[in-house]
Amino acid sequence: MKQSYKKRGNRMDNKPGLLSDYPHHQPLTTRWMDNDIYGHVNNVTYLSYFDTVANQFLIEKGGLDIAKSPAIGLVVESHCRYFASIAYPERITGALRVEHLGNSSVRYGIGIFKEGREEACAEGYFVHVFVDRASNKPHDIPAPIRQALEGIKTG
Repeated sequence: MKQSYKKRGNRMDNKPGLLSDYPHHQPLTTRWMDNDIYGHVNNVTYLSYFDTVANQFLIEKGGLDIAKSPAIGLVVESHCRYFASIAYPERITGALRVEHLGNSSVRYGIGIFKEGREEACAEGYFVHVFVDRASNKPHDIPAPIRQALEGIKTG
């Protein structure tokens, strides 16, 4: 089986990233319903955490009005790698960075960390494409959102 690698800075490795690799940190809450029958957070829940971290950042730092903004971000691609399990009721931190910023799209790098731990339990990315709410056609990233995203851009 082919080994999966990711690029981190100028190197490729298959090790979990560090909290210090991410400029934005946000506490998250695991929920009872996040656990699966095996006693840990189910894999699909991590993508929900990713979505929460990115959108809360856009709302709080970029001024996104999810009900009225003419431009909205749609997820068009996502990926997650798992390194260690977490379970309710653990406290966790979501960490965010911008890996690529285009005219209408942004690729976020996101990590999930146990509270107080430096190594990621899970890492991945997703891509938002901003579109006009009414037409669903690509739309430039609004200036206040772009400014906020520039602030957490790495590489």
